[in-house]
Amino acid sequence: MPTDETIFASRLLALRKERGWFQPELGKKVGTSGAIIGRYERGEITPSIGVAQKLADAFGVTLDYLVSDKEVPNILQDKAMLERWKAIDTLTPIERERIVSVLDSLVRDARARQTYQATG
Repeated sequence: MPTDETIFASRLLALRKERGWFQPELGKKVGTSGAIIGRYERGEITPSIGVAQKLADAFGVTLDYLVSDKEVPNILQDKAMLERWKAIDTLTPIERERIVSVLDSLVRDARARQTYQATG
């Protein structure tokens, strides 16, 4: 079973490569060096909570995603989407239901388009 350190290291490496960033570039974004980023990615050391949060912020993911082995849906990794959901949560139940209904129809339409394009 993976440990918290290996999960963090592998997620950090994967996110950095997804973005096409080099270690020094990421280090500069969070106020450390590329060499330290490399040590984080190899699991040799772990960052402080503050640095881990800066890393999560740099990638636009939650700290929970960065350090947890739980597979968090992509929508919850995206902080902008998470903020939208928080805003929706403050609305009345009727307004929330309207928004969810519109989302459901948009998702259904998008899936139908994908299916049509795949078979067309």
